[in-house]
Amino acid sequence: MDQELKRKTLVIGHRNPDTDSICSAVCYANLKRAVTGEEYIPARAGHVNGETRFVLDYFGMEEPALVEDVRTQVRDIEIRKTKGVADNISLKRAWNIMQENNVVTIPAVREDGTLEGLITVGDITKTYMNIYDSSILSKANTQYSNIIETLEADLVIGTADAYFSQGKVLIAAANPDLMEFYIEPHDLVILGNRYESQLCAIEMGADCIIVCEGAGVSMTIKKIAQERGCTIIATTYDTYTAARLINQSMPISYFMTREHLITFESDDYIDEIRDVMANKRHRDFPILDKDGRYLGMISRRNLLGAKGKRVVLVDHNEKNQAVAGIENAEIMEIIDHHRLGTIQTMSPVFFRNQPLGCTATIIYQMYQEAGVKVEPKIAGLLCSAIVSDTLLFRSPTCTPMDEMAARSLAEIAGIEIEKYAMEMFGAGSNLKGKSDEEIFYQDFKRFTSGKIAIGVGQITSLNGDELESIRPRVIHYMENARQENSLDLVFFMLTNILTESTDLICEGNGALQLAEKAFHTEPDESGEQTEPLVRLPGVVSRKKQLIPALMLAEQE
Repeated sequence: MDQELKRKTLVIGHRNPDTDSICSAVCYANLKRAVTGEEYIPARAGHVNGETRFVLDYFGMEEPALVEDVRTQVRDIEIRKTKGVADNISLKRAWNIMQENNVVTIPAVREDGTLEGLITVGDITKTYMNIYDSSILSKANTQYSNIIETLEADLVIGTADAYFSQGKVLIAAANPDLMEFYIEPHDLVILGNRYESQLCAIEMGADCIIVCEGAGVSMTIKKIAQERGCTIIATTYDTYTAARLINQSMPISYFMTREHLITFESDDYIDEIRDVMANKRHRDFPILDKDGRYLGMISRRNLLGAKGKRVVLVDHNEKNQAVAGIENAEIMEIIDHHRLGTIQTMSPVFFRNQPLGCTATIIYQMYQEAGVKVEPKIAGLLCSAIVSDTLLFRSPTCTPMDEMAARSLAEIAGIEIEKYAMEMFGAGSNLKGKSDEEIFYQDFKRFTSGKIAIGVGQITSLNGDELESIRPRVIHYMENARQENSLDLVFFMLTNILTESTDLICEGNGALQLAEKAFHTEPDESGEQTEPLVRLPGVVSRKKQLIPALMLAEQE
């Protein structure tokens, strides 16, 4: 349940975001956080245009994070924060960590956070079967501190940081006279309280003796051991228990897997890693960040039960306008003011669609309905969105509700709406230094009518000369844009806000004829017009005037 509550929800507009799309995402995320107390994060599916950047800067708001794909990523799954360990910890300690955390795999992590290897329950159990190799403790380069910890022992003589790195392990059960024949230099000898046995082991060159059953060690033995460089460790365990336990003191570094590790990055999409997981027998897989640092583990079970990203869509409801991967996401809500070309959802969602000039007007209503106070910055963004979408109430999409909302919001934000609008439009139509591509995609949307795919871009400006100067550049770019987006027809609106008129540039087989049919204009037969455009006085709205007319004409 806690994990469910922690899931964040993205609030996001369409792929070529305009001011309404960005501002509505920011303001609706703010409202949802205030009402639910949960994590709602505004996002954008494309680049911020000049007008929107002006708005965000004016009110001191950060632009939302760019999210180009909402397929489920590893980061969206519950990553188990299994703590990384040093590669020199003992098998016993590793086993205890596994039991305490109910895990079967532990990562060994370097100080800089990079992954060194993995140790599994299987790796540890295999060590218990290796009973015939009496040199394995030294082969594993076991530190005395590990032996002391595992046997719950005390260091009598020597250094805990030193390593047992050569020789075998044996129990001195025989008569001291016989011990001379099987103790070799550098061995580790487990023995009891017999002075003669202890002395013999040291004299035969043992590197370490482990004295069991809490037996005392005489001053003479300590002195000789000190002189010969022999480590003495004392434990309360009997020799049988000490012999059984001592292999558990070996470091995990000797047994862990270091090479050919299968790791995933937190940004990886789960539909791309499922096959890899399915073909491997591992139960857990390490997750790294983009710099290769260890973050945690995910299990096969978690991956199979992964849920899609939670998303709220604002200012659109069609799949071809939505962020990539929307079919994999869990759509929670749709808030929009466009025609219905609705995205298919897996389950019922909250869907609010009103015939208003702007999504921000709907969101303003929702603030009022929820009784949430609109802060000045939020009011500024909502007002800017309405001014932008309605072209300062000149667009036929504008309703009395839009104008009333914008004027109320302007008051809260402390702006003079007409003066502010001119500054905002001026920033939006500042096309100097922009490439043909940037101009073309500044405000571009895709639509479908039957089997025909149509793209419509629009530039609105107060400056007729500016529109005139970019017209040949747009015409030049149109064919490229049509092929790039696999469209049948492309139209581009050069809209003059002051004269409330549009020059419509047409590209594609039959595009010009379709526009002339839609707006009942006569083809220019004088031979003077060389450009593929139709002049449309009184037309400023793509959504309410252009698209419906084109679609009606196409269906006829």
